[in-house]
Amino acid sequence: MNTMNAIFFLNSILLGAGLAMDAFTVSLANGLHEPKMRLRKQCMIAGAFAGFQFLMPMIGWVCVHTVLQYFKAFERFIPWIALGLLLFIGGKMLIEGIRSRNNTECTASSAVKPAELIVQGIATSIDALSVGFTIADYSLLPALVSTVIIGIVTFLICMIGLKIGRKAGMKLAGKATICGGLLLIGIGLEIFLTH
Repeated sequence: MNTMNAIFFLNSILLGAGLAMDAFTVSLANGLHEPKMRLRKQCMIAGAFAGFQFLMPMIGWVCVHTVLQYFKAFERFIPWIALGLLLFIGGKMLIEGIRSRNNTECTASSAVKPAELIVQGIATSIDALSVGFTIADYSLLPALVSTVIIGIVTFLICMIGLKIGRKAGMKLAGKATICGGLLLIGIGLEIFLTH
């Protein structure tokens, strides 16, 4: 399928919105965790999620066109990997929140770190590898366009999540990190149970 018509763009937008829901919730948790986050960092976080949501379906597409048998064997481990990564990050945030419950200020040590962001990006986009199967009948250009749209939609949705999380984080003060950790653990369980 090489036709990039209105249906193609609509499907790509809807696919992007569906895939971005986990990243939206993690962005919400990040906003809760760091309510004084600057716009530059918000863009960096949303950009990281968007990049992973662009990259993973493209990797899936490449796998379908090259090493399909290896990808099929790996596919059953996706929920386990996502669960493990999000339980780790969520548990760490939960412990941090419990330890510093009396401290309402966001410290440098409680801010979202680049390594954590990469793990979050992988955990929330790893199931997007399977999208490579849904776009497998596209040639290279439509596959690239579709995944770019997915990335843009993810970026916008994550920015909304960060803004909502920051506003709620200001109101929740010390409980925000605990809420964020619980959200991440919940997302990990949801990914695991729905796959």
